[in-house]
Amino acid sequence: MASPPAMMSAAAAAAREHVDKIRRERYFIGRDEQNPLAEDMHQAVNYLSQELYSKDVHFLMELIQNAEDNEYPSGVSPALEFLITSKDITGSGASSTLLIFNNENGFSSSNIESVCRVGRSTKKGNRHQGFIGEKGIGFKSVFLISSAPHIFSNGYQIKFNEKACAECNIGYIVPEWVESTPSLSDIKAIYGCSKVLPTTTIILPLKREKVDAVKKQLSSMHPEMLLFLSKIRKLSVREDNNDPKSSTVSEISISSEKNYQMRKNLHAESYTLHLSAEESGKGEDECGYYMWRQKFPVKPENRVEKRAEIDEWVITLAFPHGQRLSRGKQLSSGVYAFLPTEMVTDFPFIIQADFLLASSREAILFDSPWNKGILECIPSAFINAFVTLVKSRADAPPMSLPSMFKFLPVNPSLIPLLEPVRSGIKEMVLSEEIVPCESYTPQKIFCKPSEAARLKPAFWTILGKARDAKVDLKNLLTHGTYILSAHFDKSTYNNVLEFMEIKSVSPEWYAKCIEGSNLIKEVEDDLYLEIIYFVANNWENYFSDTNMSSIPLLKFVDGSGVLSFWSVSRASQKSNRLCISSEKKCISWLISWNQEFPSAGRFFLPLSTQTALDDSPLKITVKNWLQNVARVEVSSVYSYGLTVVGSLVNDRRPIISFAHFLFHSFNMGYIESYNIKELCMAMPVIDSCGYAVKNRTSVMVPAKGSKWVGLMFSNPWKNNGYIELSADYKSAGHFAGNYTSENQLLKFLGENLQALDVPHIRPPDAIFPTVSSLLTVDNALYCWNGFVGHKPPRESFMSSANWGSLLQGGASFVDLPMIDQGYYQNKLHIYKEELRAIGVRFKFEEASSYIGSRLMRMAASNGLARENVYALLRLIRFLREKVLSPSDLINSVKSGKWMKSTLGNKPPGDCIIYDSNWAVASCISDQPFLDVKFYGEDILAYKSELELLGVIVGFKDNYKLVIDNFKFSSTSVTPEATLLILKCIRYQDSCNEFIRKLNGLKWLNTNLGFRAPNETFLVDPEWECLLKVFDGTPVIDYGFYGREIASYKEELKKTGLITRFDEASKAIANRFKQLVLNSSLTNENALALLGCYRQLKTHSPIPVEFFNCLRSEKWLHTSLGFRSPSDSILYEDTWQPLSHIASLPFIEGLGKEIYRYKDELKELGVTVEAKSGAKFVINGLNIPDDSSVMSKSIVLSLLQCIKGYLACKTSFPKGFKDKICLNWVKTSMGYQCPDECILFDAKQSLIRIEDGPFIDEAFYGSEIASFKDTLASIGVIVDVSCGKDLVARHLRNHKNMSSISRIYMYLTKCKWWPENKDNNWIWIPNGTNSGEWTISKAVQKNDCFTIENGFRTVDPNKVLKVGLVQIILAFLANPALDIPPEQRHKMVSFLLNVSVHETIDLITAGYSVKLSSGGVVDVKASRMIRWERENSKLYMQRSDTEASYKEKIQFSTYFADELSQGLLFEMQDQIPSLTELIKLGSLLDFQEDAVGFLLKSKNLQLFPEDEDFLNSSMPWGMCPDN
Repeated sequence: MASPPAMMSAAAAAAREHVDKIRRERYFIGRDEQNPLAEDMHQAVNYLSQELYSKDVHFLMELIQNAEDNEYPSGVSPALEFLITSKDITGSGASSTLLIFNNENGFSSSNIESVCRVGRSTKKGNRHQGFIGEKGIGFKSVFLISSAPHIFSNGYQIKFNEKACAECNIGYIVPEWVESTPSLSDIKAIYGCSKVLPTTTIILPLKREKVDAVKKQLSSMHPEMLLFLSKIRKLSVREDNNDPKSSTVSEISISSEKNYQMRKNLHAESYTLHLSAEESGKGEDECGYYMWRQKFPVKPENRVEKRAEIDEWVITLAFPHGQRLSRGKQLSSGVYAFLPTEMVTDFPFIIQADFLLASSREAILFDSPWNKGILECIPSAFINAFVTLVKSRADAPPMSLPSMFKFLPVNPSLIPLLEPVRSGIKEMVLSEEIVPCESYTPQKIFCKPSEAARLKPAFWTILGKARDAKVDLKNLLTHGTYILSAHFDKSTYNNVLEFMEIKSVSPEWYAKCIEGSNLIKEVEDDLYLEIIYFVANNWENYFSDTNMSSIPLLKFVDGSGVLSFWSVSRASQKSNRLCISSEKKCISWLISWNQEFPSAGRFFLPLSTQTALDDSPLKITVKNWLQNVARVEVSSVYSYGLTVVGSLVNDRRPIISFAHFLFHSFNMGYIESYNIKELCMAMPVIDSCGYAVKNRTSVMVPAKGSKWVGLMFSNPWKNNGYIELSADYKSAGHFAGNYTSENQLLKFLGENLQALDVPHIRPPDAIFPTVSSLLTVDNALYCWNGFVGHKPPRESFMSSANWGSLLQGGASFVDLPMIDQGYYQNKLHIYKEELRAIGVRFKFEEASSYIGSRLMRMAASNGLARENVYALLRLIRFLREKVLSPSDLINSVKSGKWMKSTLGNKPPGDCIIYDSNWAVASCISDQPFLDVKFYGEDILAYKSELELLGVIVGFKDNYKLVIDNFKFSSTSVTPEATLLILKCIRYQDSCNEFIRKLNGLKWLNTNLGFRAPNETFLVDPEWECLLKVFDGTPVIDYGFYGREIASYKEELKKTGLITRFDEASKAIANRFKQLVLNSSLTNENALALLGCYRQLKTHSPIPVEFFNCLRSEKWLHTSLGFRSPSDSILYEDTWQPLSHIASLPFIEGLGKEIYRYKDELKELGVTVEAKSGAKFVINGLNIPDDSSVMSKSIVLSLLQCIKGYLACKTSFPKGFKDKICLNWVKTSMGYQCPDECILFDAKQSLIRIEDGPFIDEAFYGSEIASFKDTLASIGVIVDVSCGKDLVARHLRNHKNMSSISRIYMYLTKCKWWPENKDNNWIWIPNGTNSGEWTISKAVQKNDCFTIENGFRTVDPNKVLKVGLVQIILAFLANPALDIPPEQRHKMVSFLLNVSVHETIDLITAGYSVKLSSGGVVDVKASRMIRWERENSKLYMQRSDTEASYKEKIQFSTYFADELSQGLLFEMQDQIPSLTELIKLGSLLDFQEDAVGFLLKSKNLQLFPEDEDFLNSSMPWGMCPDN
């Protein structure tokens, strides 16, 4: 039953009356007559409602659109809420009902009128006011899902029905009053009794067949729905359900927050918008969007009737920072017309504009002139946004710049008709100086994509290490090419760089860089080898035909021991050669001896370089390249000796030195004995006459002290090639730092050169002069020794027992020279002592040794034949059986390389008999096993004899052999082999070299495969969390080895395996540093690091280095790039006011989970409370140009920060005063700069707060007075009596007599006197309490200038050069100045329109001031240049002689100052900056390239409109010939 009118509220009564009126007057209800248009109206509404939209979703769009167009009360955050319930609150029998709540102002009577009509929207013609709806039937779309929509708003409670009304035969638009069901209390019960019910509620009892579709659309409502809506700040979907488990709708709450933090420029504004979406079961997601909003004038050819009232297109581009918000696998729209269309562009940014849409709202109309015009403007909007995004932040770290390039549309659009947009963007990007370049200076450099080039990744590594080594790389850009930023030149950005058509540098550039940056000469050897490796690795396909072969690339030690350099070309084309030692131990040896032999033409790489090369993993490639390309020789001491021998001619010193070289090299073990003999026989010698002799028959020791000189007195066989050595070979001496004592060398030559003395000299068949005279006893012995029988005595044996016959019988394979005693009638035994004296041997041991030595001579070439080996073994067994010791025989053959092994001929002691005990060892070492295949299985029957010879039988813990012959192959490193390696380390005392070798090999099996020890961890549960911080940490694989490997912990530690907590923490710290350096740290890593810190901070000991890294490295991702904890802020509500006025490094990207580690972050140095973060605000202060942003809370928070900062600092940082010096303090005279304000003191009765620029206490409250000292520190005058100048300056703003009188009284008391004596304004009362300010005629000033000898007019183009105008235009175009193009072109036109006049005299300017007293003051001054702006004339002093440096700098200074003063007379604070730029340009004669670099270095540029202006204003200057 209807409520009585008396009980209705006034609003409800008026609403009821209005509805009744509509029903009666429009639809003839209750009038007993039929509306003649009823049927037409019904069919029109039915057709439009069914056909206009193709999908059920669009009823949602229209409702959101209506909500956006609504008006909202001030102070509320506009919200739209969708709630679905299974309760049938309308009593219509619906199984589900959708309620929409909106906190708008509510329906007005005109809104109700519109809903009850077709095509009568209240928004028509108001699109320029921000309305986004246009079709006038948006609400009617709800009939697609509901037969009876209800509206409750501002007292109205009505419903509509799709069925034709029985009283008027019209459906859809006939309102019907809702009497009782539902009531407002029913609605409130569902909405929530504890909450205030929004003004407007729409209730839609759903059609049964539409319920699932509606729920599906509600569940997929896109989180970016609010992105381009200017009013609605919150959108939510929820379900009224007592049991959450039975929910049929995915609930979501979406909210947005704008942060205007950028300046306005180019008819554009930029801001940051944060969207957050909290979905049921998924938690909250956030995403920030950098928004660029720019206006473009509508072109005549693009106008359409539907947008006739619109004169400007407003295009907004959204650039998401991070992952765009979405729901499930739902595709995100790329084109919005305030609300999303269904156009998925695959562009990394979102386009919003007032597009004309197809009736389905699915897509824009591509054939519409209006839309075509918008699409043509998008590339311009994009490039302006992109340039601002990349360049606007001077303090943005270089590593943050490349990530911004992800917004380039590198992939073709999924919509082919949008390709012109993409190609237009690309064209503009290619012409823009936008690419960050690497300069290794603090200055950011940008260039066009066509001017930039990429480097090979390996060379970036080289440059990075060179920079760490303090190599000066600041001249990197002087090698003819701009180099892409190292942070940008990564494979991650390949598609972006390909889009910008950025190529690689030319091969020649690398040569210029290596040479120009002194990389070869300034880096350490490890890095030098990396450079050589880089060149070698790219030689064949890249560098071989370039100037790389001509730069000094190869370093060596010259003949004087000085470090020198050759090019590859020089090293490979001359007879001289560079060398490297084949053995590490011989490097310094060869380098020092090489200085003794300049004729050899060989130069060695430095010791440190060769040592580094030998230890380098790059050595194979580098050595191959050095040998094959640079013709570098790999020399052993022996091969070097051969080279030197070939170069020795007649020079005495090198020939003697070479003999010493051989002697010392042999003693050091650098040359084998058989090679020594070869070199000795090949080398020339110096004879007793000082001549060099190469061809000789025999060599005799020097005469002095020899035996032969006593026998023959002189060399009788000189002509037979018998050479007497020089006495130099007998003397002591120093050579290459090595000392040879007297006779040492001679002894060596006797053994290896056969430098002989009697009785060893074998004379020729020639006269023996001494025999004709008497022989001494000694001489007789000498002669006998040389000529007895078939064998010399020293090679003969005489046995006194039966061992002779035994030996001769047992050693039939060797002829034993036994003296034939029968031949001598068995009488020789009586001359036993005499025979012994001349060398005859009598002992069994000596005979055994002789047999062995003969065998070794037989084996000298190719080892012993199989039969001889067996004969030897049988002889050993025979002697043992005859109880004769075979030890001398064994000793004489043990050292010879005659036993055949699997690795060639070896001494017996180096051979092993293979058995099962050697199976594992043979997998990891090359062992010389006895060659049983060669000898046959019978050889194993002689194991005891072989063992006597030294052959190893059985393993017997012979770990040293495994170490000495170790070989590595990842396929053979079995668990058993690994344990054997560890046993070798455990049981072998000296194995440091072995351990060093293992350090660099990947022989330990981990969860990530085989790894080297120094990158592998042995897990300890106490600090296992360390290893879980980063993916890919190699840990010993217990499943592969079993637990036994844990017992070798100490041995593993020796190899470099990380087993201790301190080592693990250092290793993880180093990895952490590397990831930070490469910007590879993920959000998951960051959270894991904090979790690890939490667990280990109570560990003993504390991982100091790891914790120090956490505190010092820049690993926290903040809104300003990566920062260290001490430079980061964890956001809390207290920071909200300050975030509007400062660029603050808030931690981002880690969601709410970061707050779990709040305490840990504080311990690491992160600032949480705003009261502790004053330094951030002070350093990042960025007060917006829009003063209205500076609310009370923001200003008081800022002052609190300044107060806190000064509590611990004595002064502000550099540049702070410039940042604070903006008009942001609200005063009674408007917003003022701090130093233009006064803090009011009510005790000062002479003056009132409205009399001057006093801080507005009514706005800030009394709390402002508590910041008195803080205000004083930023320039505010806090003593009212000291504010007299500021009060006087604003005096002309007053016209009230009482105010002016009060101010004059105040100024008089403060003893104020005007600074500008020329100021002649006076106030004249008009008879009331008011008056007017006017100029007094009592004071007059005359300004004139004179030129004594006249002037001549010159061509302005000679003075006003193109480079000058480019500098001025680029300076004025700086976005920070916010000067529109038209205004800056007008400013420059004043300069371009001047006529230029020259004089040889100084220009004299005179000022004549007539005083009110009648007196006149005259002042004169001389200057070199004067610009009379009003007369458009520029006067200059001319010089007919060559200007000195002083005159040039003088003229440039005055010229720059005069022009800057004339151009920027209204911007006094900018004059010094422009003056400095013009002065630099003038000194460079405004040369084109110089000006270009100057502008680039200052991050200034000409915009297209400026270039057009320049071309039209100075066409002659832009000609290519100029």
